[in-house]
Amino acid sequence: MPKTHKPQPGNGTLQPDLKNNLDELQRGMGSSSDLIFKELTNNLGWTGALLFIDGLADSVAIRHAIQDFLHIQSRNTSEIHESPVSFLSSKVITAGNTNILSHTNEIYASLLSGGIILLLEGSTECLSIIAEGWKDRSVSEPTSQSVVRGPMEAFTENIRTNTTLVRRKIKDPRLWVQELKIGDVTQTNVAVMHIEGLAEQHIVDEVMERLNRIDIDGILESGYVESFIQDKIYTPFPLIYNTERPDTIAAGLLEGKVAILVDGTPFVLLVPALFVQFFQSAEDYYQRADISTLLRMLRYISFFIAMLAPSIYIAITTFHQEMLPTGLLINLAAQREGVPFPAFVEAVLMEITFEILREAGVRMPKTVGQAVSIVGTLVIGQAAVDAGIVSAAMVIIVSITAISSFVIPAVNFSITVRMLRFPLMGLSASFGLLGILLGMMIIVLHLGTIKSFGVHYLHTFAPFNWRDQKDALFRAPWVWMKTRPSSTGKLNRFRQNPRHWPTGNNKGGSGS
Repeated sequence: MPKTHKPQPGNGTLQPDLKNNLDELQRGMGSSSDLIFKELTNNLGWTGALLFIDGLADSVAIRHAIQDFLHIQSRNTSEIHESPVSFLSSKVITAGNTNILSHTNEIYASLLSGGIILLLEGSTECLSIIAEGWKDRSVSEPTSQSVVRGPMEAFTENIRTNTTLVRRKIKDPRLWVQELKIGDVTQTNVAVMHIEGLAEQHIVDEVMERLNRIDIDGILESGYVESFIQDKIYTPFPLIYNTERPDTIAAGLLEGKVAILVDGTPFVLLVPALFVQFFQSAEDYYQRADISTLLRMLRYISFFIAMLAPSIYIAITTFHQEMLPTGLLINLAAQREGVPFPAFVEAVLMEITFEILREAGVRMPKTVGQAVSIVGTLVIGQAAVDAGIVSAAMVIIVSITAISSFVIPAVNFSITVRMLRFPLMGLSASFGLLGILLGMMIIVLHLGTIKSFGVHYLHTFAPFNWRDQKDALFRAPWVWMKTRPSSTGKLNRFRQNPRHWPTGNNKGGSGS
């Protein structure tokens, strides 16, 4: 069956007749109003036309290209007449880098990438001047991964700006960039970055192979690419890490990972991704190791609270009341005296209500969104308690659960925790603590079977690696972190030379 998702203009060649070429290019773009062309005749009597897309090409470069073409210094050389386009490219045009094209599909690609096309009467070749000039969002602070200490810059929607942000942090010629276009219609630029000698070649090759296999009409965001290249589709856990922070990408590259940048989005993909990576924050590496260790352990505790707190409450209040102190049991029974629903229904109602408020807070304007999510939860929770629909204890449990989910640094991993919470609640309502144990066993077994680009998702824990524990549950001081993670740092194991601890002796003088 023939493919139908490739509506492309014809791949013809230029003709010597300038008017026919202009008509053909205009027809190929449907006589679009933003396709601008200017017919010109210079001092040598050459007739030509300048084409560009309004808003994509740089206006200064357009003006310089016109001036360069109109005022050519007269030379009695044979190259002017033998190859006018080559002469213009090498000796005349100074507005930008140039390429010589002869096929219409190449011309369309250049125009739609911000290029300027110069056609000449009587020539079957044209000149493409690289002069992108569209408006970009300036570099700003990250919105989803903010830190108290560390760089306050985030990626933008421009892929060239993003590669520049990474190169500013890694000034090494071994940082290689490979680019390709994905999407038959959108022709989206995708860049793959890795440090030669650190990233394993089979991972780089696997990334390129999976990207080249993508066959779709359009790529609008890195989420498209992520869904096409991840190892397993049917899993709630994210198998590819995404971030808008250049320092996080630079740190990943230095560990031997591979970054995938997609034009049009500030979110960059990093592979392979491990379970422990979603509990690490960029700020962990900018402050003292003891503080970072405390915060990281807090994230793991919050992970289990966010996933298990409602389930444990349901199981204990429904099946295992004997586990509660007598005073607390009497207090909970008094609170639930007028509640018409079992604990499971009570928890589901409150969880769904909070998820609705959270989603409303995200979609509403920023000025009122946060107030809606926080104040709305307090007001509705108090009203539900007063109305006897839920107990006060359930409101507390759901609130702690929701707050704990915000502690996880990776937003996509936090969503996974929120998804898993509901089936665990169902198991606890059916089988009590045994149901929770069964659910956790299924989750752990599933985690043990998935990989990210050939690397076990639970690497560091399963298979257990003692050397990698220095940056897993806790964060060791930098003087101890001499080696790269074993999952991706096999080619160049050591990232720093052995050094000695500071002695603390001040031989240059004494303090007062």
